[in-house]
Amino acid sequence: MLTNQIYLLFSAVLIALGLAAFFLARARASHLRMNGTAMVAQPDQYAWFSVLSTAGPALLAAALGAFVLLLLGADIPILYLLGASLAVAVIGLLVGLVQVRPDFHARQAIERVIHGILAAAALVSIVTTLGILISIVFEAVRFFQMQGFWDFITGTTWAPGNSFLAAAGRGAENASAAQFGSVPLFAGTFIITLIAMLVAIPVGLLAAIYMAEFAPARVRNLAKPVLEVLAGIPTVVYGFFAAITVAPIIVDVAGFFGLEASFNNALAPGIVMGIMIIPFISSLSDDVINAVPDSMRQGSLALGMTKAETIASVVLPAATPGIISASLLAVSRALGETMIVVMAAGMRPNLTANPLEDMTTVTVRIVAALTGDQEFESAETLSAFALGLVLFVVTLALNMVSVIMIRRFREKYRTNDL
Repeated sequence: MLTNQIYLLFSAVLIALGLAAFFLARARASHLRMNGTAMVAQPDQYAWFSVLSTAGPALLAAALGAFVLLLLGADIPILYLLGASLAVAVIGLLVGLVQVRPDFHARQAIERVIHGILAAAALVSIVTTLGILISIVFEAVRFFQMQGFWDFITGTTWAPGNSFLAAAGRGAENASAAQFGSVPLFAGTFIITLIAMLVAIPVGLLAAIYMAEFAPARVRNLAKPVLEVLAGIPTVVYGFFAAITVAPIIVDVAGFFGLEASFNNALAPGIVMGIMIIPFISSLSDDVINAVPDSMRQGSLALGMTKAETIASVVLPAATPGIISASLLAVSRALGETMIVVMAAGMRPNLTANPLEDMTTVTVRIVAALTGDQEFESAETLSAFALGLVLFVVTLALNMVSVIMIRRFREKYRTNDL
């Protein structure tokens, strides 16, 4: 039989067993109830528990069996695996029918199953993060065995040279000293991110204040969806806009003031990236400002404060934790942006504080190291994992700082509230 036919047959049989479990359990529970037996749950609850006990273990057995076989590198006998899963489903059906008894709390059992599913879904993010970290750390350690950690952290020159030839055993053909100083990459990353935040935070926060406090309902219902459209535009479109429109304008403006600017400069992608992440700040800040109790506004106005003073002294301090969270999300989005930087800022690791010159970011170098005809064992390719690890640590540090700031603002707010 074809694989698709086997899966279709398995699904049909499992659905049939589930339906049988539902109707048989409900009929049994209804029969006991009609005979005057006091039941601790409703017939439908016993029925749904039987469905869960039938389909749940079968699907879990199939998934775990496939995972174990893949982990061992063995061929998956699909027919036998699905047949065993159906046998588990039949056993589960019988267990579900046996549990239809007066003292069994079917509703609580269903709630425990749902609680476990929700906990497993929450655990997915943690396991995924650990998996990402472990996969990065192992390859980064291999890189640091080739290159010194301190030189990587403090070095000011990024020049992989012909490290990929050395990894392929041809290093003597065109020898060159490879240098993996990451300071230019992180400097470019932080400069472009800073420019983006200088654009996004003021504009996004002011837009959120206007929509939450001043805009009529018609304007708000129109402006907020239009503003959020910016988040749905592909980054490659922003890259075209930065390279073709914004960069030439910056060159012309700089020339007007007697400054020299490169067409590949950091200012253009920073500005366009800031425009791109405005919705992240404006939308979340708008929701946070709207969540501030209206009684606080009314109390402030009743004490004689103007609307502007109320917003500055009451609303924004109360909404500060949410605004910090929105800003952190925008910073993380800016740190991970690649396409706009490639198209508008270039790919040259340039250690400079002048935003009118070309520079590159960590994510761009990661993409460059992992693409093309490169030897995976080379230091240049493995450097992508080292860069990713340091960027991960930097992002984690930003998260920790933001959490501390949010807690302090919340404690201050509670103290003032008391």
